[in-house]
Amino acid sequence: MNGFPTREQVERIKARYPAGTRIRLDFMDDPYAPISPGTEGVVDHVDDIGTLHCKFENGRGLGVIVGEDSFSVIEPEEEQGMNLTMR
Repeated sequence: MNGFPTREQVERIKARYPAGTRIRLDFMDDPYAPISPGTEGVVDHVDDIGTLHCKFENGRGLGVIVGEDSFSVIEPEEEQGMNLTMR
């Protein structure tokens, strides 16, 4: 995104990536504190400018910027068709 997102864009980001959403980072353009590609994390909250504040598996917490950083959502197992029944 160029500049700050509109209120409507922020609301869409908050709805799409609610707290608890699991993500996998593909690329982060941060020369000072990058997180390695493939690192997984959980969205803690989305702030008023649409930044996803995440807690990563490596113990770090960092903001992910939608449209600047590249990431994918990790779908719950039941949505991936991997729901297995144990008998």
